[in-house]
Formats: sequence, structure tokens, C-alpha cells
Amino acid sequence: MSNKPSHATETHRIEFKRELTPELDLEKEVIAFLNSPEGGFIYLGIDKTGQRLGLTDVDGDMLKVKDRIKHNIAPSAMGLFDLVEEEGPPGVHCIKIIVASGSEKPYAKKKYGLSEKGCFIRIGTAAEPMPAAMIDKLFASRTRNSIGKIKAHRQALSFEQLRIYYDEKRKPLNKQFKTNLELVTEDGALNYAAYLLADENGMSIKVAKYRGRDRVHLTESNEYGYCSLIKATKSVLDKLDLENKTASTITAKERIDVRLWNPVALREAVINAIVHNDYTREVPPKFEIFADRIEITSACALPEGLTQAEFFEGYSIPRNKELMRVFKDLEMVEHLGSGLPRITEFYGPECFRFTDNFLRITFAASRAVHAEEATEQVTPQVNPEPESRLESRLESRLESKLAAKVVLMLDAAAQGKLALAQGLGHQSVSGELNKQIRRLLDGGLIELTIPDKPNSRLQQYRLTAQGRALLK
Repeated sequence: MSNKPSHATETHRIEFKRELTPELDLEKEVIAFLNSPEGGFIYLGIDKTGQRLGLTDVDGDMLKVKDRIKHNIAPSAMGLFDLVEEEGPPGVHCIKIIVASGSEKPYAKKKYGLSEKGCFIRIGTAAEPMPAAMIDKLFASRTRNSIGKIKAHRQALSFEQLRIYYDEKRKPLNKQFKTNLELVTEDGALNYAAYLLADENGMSIKVAKYRGRDRVHLTESNEYGYCSLIKATKSVLDKLDLENKTASTITAKERIDVRLWNPVALREAVINAIVHNDYTREVPPKFEIFADRIEITSACALPEGLTQAEFFEGYSIPRNKELMRVFKDLEMVEHLGSGLPRITEFYGPECFRFTDNFLRITFAASRAVHAEEATEQVTPQVNPEPESRLESRLESRLESKLAAKVVLMLDAAAQGKLALAQGLGHQSVSGELNKQIRRLLDGGLIELTIPDKPNSRLQQYRLTAQGRALLK
């Protein structure tokens, strides 16, 4: 195995460092990415040529990195960076520091403050001092209306629920947890993030269910809230998991189980809506279940300066870094930027709709079953004879059972390779699946959704008119 990563050169978003030493100006590199519009990645254990050399004490270095970023940079970068251990060749371990673009620019070294010795910006592959004019301009437009800066209108708040969740993860909260988790304003008052995470608050999240495809016939309305946002989130996830029923199509050879919505993408969409919601407007996210889809709406537009194309490329600007940090501590978020690819892998970028004030994610229900006809968990049989005959006919024409299954799955919706593999009951993409996808592409039966970027991580496959003709 090569000692070089797939990205073997530094770029405007990638920085390599051989090792973590007291002399390494790590803070400068982190600040430059915080102040950039896109964020970036710092790799420790890789030299300037891109050679993976590894680190001797990964765990110790991770603690040092976190400590230096936490104590040496202002405004706080907590919730805006993540640390991931990467292994290349066996025994060669490196650290990947994921840095998001911050919303409170300019960031600076505490020691030097808002000066050219304290502020940096990424230019090409280097972190350069930020000009004084840029520092003044960014400071003038710095975001001040955030849940970390707004004083909670109630100060008599308790956090027993939050303590329980941290205890479950074996991360007990100490007496300074309010300060450590940035739940206080600069003058020491509890902020709005604390209010949302407290045992009692006025925020409620609704899950509504409708009989048909519109909002005319409301059959169920549930409220989860007036409690810690963590507890409310878990309640919403449990409710939607219950609603995400399974149906079975029984063919002559096997039984195929299909859930209404992909559970991985659904969970990520729920977390995304709750963590990135703009609570300063006091509008909570909402979840609506229809006969043919689920809609998840949050009060958040694209962050200022971020385009839709950049959003789908994975550039991250967390709206509520305080919430992001707590959700990550409790392992409800894996790491920065991990949620979006899991959603687009199954449903594509087209499931997102942006307006000036809201973001809506829509997941169509599986073709095999619709909400009004699903049972509590498994429907014994859904049109077995037609499905059996159709699959047999496809298998005969395509001379491959696997190819027939791929065509049937793509008839429901465009999907990526991993989604197809998991739909077939596998955890990864096999060589045989790759082979059949290539056959279907070469035969003109399926096509790429992003033809000009065949290797894009957002790539999916869909049936062509020729492919759909096979189903008639």
C-alpha cells in the first residue's frame, strides 16, 4: 500500500504537517481556515511531499491539539473543528483536523488579538497575515445575533437531563460545565443555547401526519419539547423510526423488505434540521408525514457567502456551534460534514429545497409501499405475482439477476452505488455490482445523474427511456 494519501499535494484547503511540536504554529493554520469561506483540513503525520510518516502518540497529540485550539484562539472555535484518526499503511497513524469556516470572523490568536500578528487568512497553500483593512471589515460585520451571545430570558435553569445523557456516554459534567460547553455569555449569564438544552424551556418540535398527499386531512399531531433539545431530538427520532414502516415484496424466489425511507438518511436529515435551525427567530423545525413522502423543514437559509454548489461540495459553516459540540459529545453527530453525503447518497441533491428563510428536505416514500397502506412493521405480501413475473422477465432479458434487481431499484428513484448495495443487503459495493452497473451503462439502460463528473461522491444512477421500456 502506498504511503501517500489520495490527495498527495497541499491545496488551498489542505495543509500537511510532519509532527506536532511546541514550535509548530498550529493555531495560525487553524485560524486561517476559520477565516476562510470554505474551511479546510490539516493533516498531522504527513510531510510536505505528501508522504505518510505517522505519529508516535496519536491520542496524546489529539489532546494537545484540542487544548491548543480551545485556549489559544478567539472567538471560541469549539464546535467548529473535529479530529479524526486516519490509518494508511498498517501501523501508520495520522490525525486529520477538520476545520469549518467560522461565522464570527475574524478569528485570531488570543495573545495578539485583532492584529496582523494575530489574524491569518489562507492564500494558496499558505496561511498569511490578514491585512488590517480586512480585519476591520470582518469585525464590523461579525455575527452577534447567535444563540451563544443572546441572554436567556430565564436564568433559573436546571440541566439534569443533559447530565444523564453525558453520564450515559461516560463523560460526566463537572461544576464548570456551563462555561466549558459555552452556555454562558461574556458577562456570565446563561445564553440561549443553555435555554434550549435546559430541562424546561418553551421550545416544542411538532411531528404531523396527514392522510393524503396534502395538508387537508391531519390525522395525528405530536409535540416533542418543553424539555432539553437532546431529549426532544431523541423523541422525534423514535417517532419517525416507528413511522418508517417496512413492507415486503414476496417473489417466487425471495422476499424483499423495503422501508418507507432510508433510515440512515432520515436520521441525518433530522439531526441536520435540529442542529442547524435558526433558533434566534424562535421558529422550531417541523416534520410532516404524507402518504407519499416526508418533509423536514428548518428555519435556516444558506449561510451568508455560501452558494448551493459549495454547500453540496461539503463546505461547512455550523450555525449553532454550541449545539454542534454537545450533539457531537453525545455521539449524535459523527464529525463535521458527515451528514450531507449520507443524505445525498440515497436521495441526491434534488431532495433539498432552499428559500430565503427556510430549508426543506423531502424524501419520497419507497415505491414498494406508501404510508396509507403500510402495516405496523411488515406487510405480508404486496402484489407478489406481477413483481415476480417482472423480475423474471428482466432477469431473462438481462441475463443477470443482479442487473434485474438494480433496474427495479432505480425504477423507484435515482440512487448511488452504496445505496444500491445496501438495498441489496450488503454493507459495501462488490465487484459484481460494479460490473453490472457498467454493463447497464454501456447498454444505455441507465445513465449518470452528473455525467460531467463521473467520479463525484454525489454521483447517482437513473434509468434511461430505454431502461424504462424494459419495465413495460
